[in-house]
Amino acid sequence: QRPPCSAARARISARAAPASPMPGNHGLAMQFIARPVLLAFMVLLVALLPARAQSVEELVNQLPEGGFSDRSAIIAQLAATGDTRLVPVLEALGAGELNVVAETGQVVFVRPAGGNVAITDALTGEDAGEVASGAVDRIRVNNSVRRAVRTAIGQLTLLSPDANTRISAARAMFQAADPDNLPLLEEALAAEENPTVLRVVEQAWAVAILRTDAAADDFSRAIDIIVERGDRHALGILNTARANAPEEMRPRIEAGIASIESHLRMIDVAQNVWYGISLGSVLLLAAIGLAITFGVMGVINMAHGEMVMIGAYTTFVVQNIIRVSAPELFDLSLAFALPAAFLVTALIGIGIERGVIRWLYGRPLETLLATWGLSLIIQQGVRSIFGATNREVGNPSWMSGAFDFYGILITWNRFWIVLFALAVFLALLFVLKRTSLGLQMRAVTQNRRMASSMGIRTAWVDAMTFGLGSGIAGLAGVALSQIDNVSPNLGQGYIIDSFMVVVFGGVGNLWGTLVGAMTLGVVNKFLEPYTGAVLAKIAVLVVVILFIQKRPRGLFALK
Repeated sequence: QRPPCSAARARISARAAPASPMPGNHGLAMQFIARPVLLAFMVLLVALLPARAQSVEELVNQLPEGGFSDRSAIIAQLAATGDTRLVPVLEALGAGELNVVAETGQVVFVRPAGGNVAITDALTGEDAGEVASGAVDRIRVNNSVRRAVRTAIGQLTLLSPDANTRISAARAMFQAADPDNLPLLEEALAAEENPTVLRVVEQAWAVAILRTDAAADDFSRAIDIIVERGDRHALGILNTARANAPEEMRPRIEAGIASIESHLRMIDVAQNVWYGISLGSVLLLAAIGLAITFGVMGVINMAHGEMVMIGAYTTFVVQNIIRVSAPELFDLSLAFALPAAFLVTALIGIGIERGVIRWLYGRPLETLLATWGLSLIIQQGVRSIFGATNREVGNPSWMSGAFDFYGILITWNRFWIVLFALAVFLALLFVLKRTSLGLQMRAVTQNRRMASSMGIRTAWVDAMTFGLGSGIAGLAGVALSQIDNVSPNLGQGYIIDSFMVVVFGGVGNLWGTLVGAMTLGVVNKFLEPYTGAVLAKIAVLVVVILFIQKRPRGLFALK
């Protein structure tokens, strides 16, 4: 209530004081009674007026005074000011982390500072120096004060001019599901104009209504709002509400639960498809380089996984250089790592082909053993240089976090890897179809002797092909460093799957590699919930073996 103005006090005084002395004992008695009453009333007005005009700072400094009920009353006055600076103060109070300096009465935040504590003014954030730890007392709270704090924070934030602040407050109230917040939520519903914020406020109102004995219309509306939300949290809310709901509302709640469960089954299918596409993109990156070398040269390269591993360690080295030399460029670290990894692994691949593999053409068993031995040598060399433990490769900010797509949770790193895998596939397709090297590679793949007789340097094509395949494996290592542990054994986890993809899709056929990678990825992820990860891999391997018995040249055989 607003305090009476001076004119009102004058009128009150005029009505309270007698117009003229009353004759006799009766008049004296009335004066004797009226004057103390008037004096007491005026004293009360004077006492109340300063409290009504108190500033936010004065109210904050009164928080340590009185008992818990006094504290709750002050919190309500603070909420009525609408000052958003109070939000961190109230949050600290509710958490039991707000303190008062015993000597001065200043309300402060504290942090350790050696043997003392550093104090900061709770409202302004100004540094107030250091005091002994015994010179500050914690402001005590109980459950009623905490409820008052939650309500006050909701009032300060739910009615804030900033939409992001309002939506954060509404989400907090949705999580709290406290019926005590209903008056504030109804006030916010009446005032809210932003449709996004309004939807969250409605959900917070609905989950609070379901914990009350609300009217049937409100209860039904709350059920509809929660059903419309349609996620697992909504399912849990309705399952909880069903136990205490009125008998006539239970069929409606059960229908809502059935609707949400049906929706979630569809979401689970879509989520598994996404997981399969994500796994398929990783397999595509790991296998596409192998498809080239295996298809053009007929070489079973067991060191292909180590090219992937070297690409991941190249990313680690590049990021360390950027952290030391130019940390502000860390978000661009992958842009530097990609060409570096391609060049390093391509040069190593060319060296392996020129130094080892070219002497073993036409001897597949010896080639397999030689590349397997090279893989062990490379692994041990990496252990000697970088150590056997996992190395940390950071995610740039644009590859961190996740987003929701119609109920499907998609992480940004997986999302960008899928796009990257498709970009690499299209770039390689362009190289094979539109460049001189690609034309020569296709000629050698189809008929090596005829290509040689037409003047194509098959030895040079072999070296470039092996270098290109190894370079693409290095690019795969850059991508895998964002989702897997970078260790000397990184490549071993992908070499078998890569061979399965190449053989299943069709040796030397890029489109077959794409279809094979995506098919095996999706099938694997659909089997995992029922069989487990290990049995799913075994089942996929058995299916591929049976398929190869029927189609030895894979899905898309080269003519």
